[in-house]
Amino acid sequence: MPDTPMWTHLNRGLRASTLRVCAAGVAAAAVAASLAACSPAGPPSPAQAASVHAAPPAPGPPREKQGRDATLAQALKPLLPGGTTRLAVAVVDLDSADEEVASYRANEPFDTASISKLGILAALLLKAQDEDRALTASEREDAEAMIRTSDNHAANTLWQTIGEADGLDTAHHRLGLKATKGGPGTSWGLTQTTAHDQIQLLRTIFAPGPMTSRPPKGLAPASRAYIRRLMSQITDDQDWGISAARSPGSRWALKNGWNQRTTTGLWIINSVGHITVHSHHYLISVLSSGTPTLKPGITLIERTARAAIGTATTHTHPWPPEP
Repeated sequence: MPDTPMWTHLNRGLRASTLRVCAAGVAAAAVAASLAACSPAGPPSPAQAASVHAAPPAPGPPREKQGRDATLAQALKPLLPGGTTRLAVAVVDLDSADEEVASYRANEPFDTASISKLGILAALLLKAQDEDRALTASEREDAEAMIRTSDNHAANTLWQTIGEADGLDTAHHRLGLKATKGGPGTSWGLTQTTAHDQIQLLRTIFAPGPMTSRPPKGLAPASRAYIRRLMSQITDDQDWGISAARSPGSRWALKNGWNQRTTTGLWIINSVGHITVHSHHYLISVLSSGTPTLKPGITLIERTARAAIGTATTHTHPWPPEP
């Protein structure tokens, strides 16, 4: 079962050990391919020449996008532990002109553990919207416990309310997630997702202004505000993960997930949410799996969050000093 009570024994001083990560700029190199159209018999025919000149450029991500991803990968390089541990991260500055996502392995699948509780709550709110009703008192009680304290019993109840994996998948599809699949049976913590999909879910909750996924298809403004409020009111023992990227005056809202797999003894540790740094609003998702023990896994998540936010803020401000 995800999010075991042993979490209360963690030392919340982990953030003090967070490393300063300076993002080194990495320029994306464009390589021009030279086509040899000549043959030993002489110059190319007109048809051959036309074919060469008409050839379109090789497809690929824009150079600026390649540069952002490469810069992030360079910043993460000193942190990657190797071995069984896998890591993925995606970050976006909502105040930038293009809102381009910088990512590292952000399309790779990971188990959600308790970050799937955000999707469960979104599905519950969509269900209530479709039925033109407010949440019931018991639904609100379970929603608050599920997000603020990561209560598993509350998540079990609401998982059944939304129709388990089918209900979750339907809600995710409405909200624009493309690679997330609800867990089998009662195992909502084994829902599979990607860092990119988690950014999309966070956009539906935090992105300002009009959105194409608003009602009747997506979350109503009141539903979005409700999720944001719960994510910003988590209990003290849940205050880790992306909140380690805070600077003085930062505001943040998050959901963490952690689970030790019984088959391997290795840990799934994830953190997703919203944080403000230098008055810019960032969405960030950090996913990991295969960590041998819990504390070093949380440290990795926090260092990764700082590195990701650090690279994203370099165009506006230098990264703040280590707390």
